Amino acid sequence: MTSAKTHPTTGQPQRPLVLVEPSPRVKLGTGKWLKISRGQDLAEAIGWLSLLWVIFTFLIDGGLAAISDLHSVLSAVDRLSALTATDLLLIQTLLIARVPWLDKLYGHDRATLTHKRLGKPVLYLVIVHFISVTWSYAIADSKNIVDEFLIMINSIPDLLTGTIAFVLMIIVVVTSIKISRKKLSYEAWYLVHLLAYGAVMLAIPHQINVGTDIAGKPLAQAFWISAYLFVGLNILWFRLLSPIVLSGLHGLRVSDAVAESSDATSIYVSGRKLKSFQAKSGQFFIIRLVTPGQWWRAHPFSLSAAPSNTTLRFTVGNRGDDTALMQSIKPGTRVILEGPYGVFTEDRRTQENVVLVAAGIGAPPIRALAENIAARPGDVSIIYRLRNRNDAALAEELAEIAKRRGFYFHILEGSRKHPKSWWPAGADDHLPDDERLVSICPKIAKSDVFICGPAAFTQAVEKSLHIAGTPVKQIHSEEFAW
Repeated sequence: MTSAKTHPTTGQPQRPLVLVEPSPRVKLGTGKWLKISRGQDLAEAIGWLSLLWVIFTFLIDGGLAAISDLHSVLSAVDRLSALTATDLLLIQTLLIARVPWLDKLYGHDRATLTHKRLGKPVLYLVIVHFISVTWSYAIADSKNIVDEFLIMINSIPDLLTGTIAFVLMIIVVVTSIKISRKKLSYEAWYLVHLLAYGAVMLAIPHQINVGTDIAGKPLAQAFWISAYLFVGLNILWFRLLSPIVLSGLHGLRVSDAVAESSDATSIYVSGRKLKSFQAKSGQFFIIRLVTPGQWWRAHPFSLSAAPSNTTLRFTVGNRGDDTALMQSIKPGTRVILEGPYGVFTEDRRTQENVVLVAAGIGAPPIRALAENIAARPGDVSIIYRLRNRNDAALAEELAEIAKRRGFYFHILEGSRKHPKSWWPAGADDHLPDDERLVSICPKIAKSDVFICGPAAFTQAVEKSLHIAGTPVKQIHSEEFAW
């Protein structure tokens, strides 16, 4: 009778490695990019058309015709800045709402980046609106701006809620600045950004009831009410109701928690008919453990194994916050999943050859991709960059997958040769990173490359790929930045 195999680091009994059947085939070539580009073009065209529409309604309503003095100039600026700021604010809010139809087009990274870029223009437009409307009223009433503003607060309906919305927007934008984000935990930042939804809600009565370009104009009111409802219903369903409803219907619970290394644990989430989530290897979920101390805190984690109809697996590294508590989560704990999200999947693949590059806790999505990627022996190379193989999560599983499927597996272990390099020190230190990469992956320029790891590592690998001649569209990475 043979004893059960134990983990080389934790000493715990290891589960037998059971793999799903690999995908039988995948569509290659650049044709899939054309389909994605058409979808992106359509979404962006709708966004631009909405902005052009609000400008058009401003013009046909005599927005420029009445300009004759400073007061009328300020009134025109006040109206136009309010309309464009509100339209951009709705687009910005929708981008960060993680709605699936947008996520499939752009992925988390690109949607988040566009959301951030819109933040300052929206705030500047709102500031212009705030100043111009107060100034124009002050001129009309022959008062100073401060006195006029106090009079407006007391006499104009819904202006107080509009002012509160303005203050909330300032708070959200300030906390989004890179320096501020570094000083905030994810949970604090997340709670503050709920104020963005509050700002939108508080601005609605002020705009619909008071705005001269909307109040009493059926066509304009229909447009804005429809826009608010569209954005609001997307957020309500996909961010709030859908995760709760679907997680309950599928009976999601933690079925097991297995230590993979001294600071990483695989959490198995089981349920009924999980294929209806349509999750793919390489994607991530927002996980919420329903316990007294953790139900209100959500974290993004990639699948660390190909999804099945009964189980989803996530490998969680101990990073000192809630992730430390997750290491000892009890089986039976209810789970709420939001997702799946991300385009770090085989759907973006265009080439026959694939290189999978992981570093540290970036191994989970790479491990999941390796498990069921459509490939023949020799088509895939796996590169795992780590400091110590004996304490690396999923290294043994990646090695076993490579062995069973006939993939090349390269462990790059040890300290870096210098701070700007992603390669470990060794006998060939005289060679640049790109040449060392080509030496182990000769077809790198004609391969799709999937990279997952810390941001600095990913950027260093991408630099090597550019030098080695790998086209940008064949380089895939996704960061859970906030």
